Amino acid sequence: MSAAMLDEKFMQIALDLAWMGRFSTSPNPRVGCVITQGEQIVGQGFHVCTGDAHAEVHALRQAGRFAHGATAYVTLEPCSHTGRTGPCAQALIDAGISRVVMAMSDPSPQVQGKGRAMLEEAGIEVCSGLYAQQAREINLGFLSRIERHRPYIRLKVAATLDGKTALSNGASKWITGAAARNEVQTLRAESCAVLTGINTVMADNPQLNVRRFPTIRQPLRIILDSQLQLTADYQVIGDANSPTLIITTVADEEKKAVFASFPHVSVLTIPAHQDGRIDIDQLWPILAERQIGIILVEAGSILNSTLLKAGVVDEIIYYQAPKFLGQTARSAFVLPENTAALKENEWQTIDLAQVGTDCRWQLRHQQSAIWAKG
Repeated sequence: MSAAMLDEKFMQIALDLAWMGRFSTSPNPRVGCVITQGEQIVGQGFHVCTGDAHAEVHALRQAGRFAHGATAYVTLEPCSHTGRTGPCAQALIDAGISRVVMAMSDPSPQVQGKGRAMLEEAGIEVCSGLYAQQAREINLGFLSRIERHRPYIRLKVAATLDGKTALSNGASKWITGAAARNEVQTLRAESCAVLTGINTVMADNPQLNVRRFPTIRQPLRIILDSQLQLTADYQVIGDANSPTLIITTVADEEKKAVFASFPHVSVLTIPAHQDGRIDIDQLWPILAERQIGIILVEAGSILNSTLLKAGVVDEIIYYQAPKFLGQTARSAFVLPENTAALKENEWQTIDLAQVGTDCRWQLRHQQSAIWAKG
């Protein structure tokens, strides 16, 4: 096998390893590492969770003395700073690695080329760019908060063939089948946060957590509640197994003190828009600063439409059930007529699949697609 083919083979394995951390690494990036001697893998690993050893350290521990003179394949530039763990670039140097192949540079201010520089100064050959696009796809949430100073926003919708999400009386159990609902549990686990509005909480009293399988980390529940109507009667407050962040315009400390007895609940007040609602444009940089990368939105037509009109939705994950609810049923979106859509597509399909009896249609906004390519 040629050297180029070996590089591709081992980097693909490193990418697969990185993906294994998708449920647990947040807010850190998903990273995989493979260490080889010739055609033989002598060590491999991935970053599991914040505070744990990074991918390179796991791989080096497994490789032991065989790391000397070896090649390391890593999906993201090795870190050069000391945080909860030591710098991975130095660990590779100390182990005697002779060559590092990295998929992409790390744009975070703490690294940003410094890891590569450390390796090269130590006489290690460094190559980069192999499967860079695939490496970006694995870390869109991490990259979005670093590069765009806002989270990567995925909007999940479950609707019928006629675009309805509930009957006129609000009944919606169940639009989609069990297979689609199980997939949504996976989407939650992959996300840093699940976001919804107060209307959805009051109507459905959802838990908004991961229940289908055990997970190291539950996503943060973010509730947009401009007038602070939430009480302990709702599951997002009463369930202490998952953290909850309430976003409100209310500054009254006495009213917010109601939640002081719930250590898993925090309240953040931000300015109101002219219409009295939460100014969501001010919200995204705050969430990015709090290291929230991927947000999964599970909301009703009002919030869905508000986010789409604001142009902040990066992806739509649309589960479509083979049924009709009729003209008077509630729609997934309430949007003004869009004549421009007759001339050009604002969204591009990135995946389409059958999930049980339903279909899953995954779309990415054209501007988000351009950014995602780097």
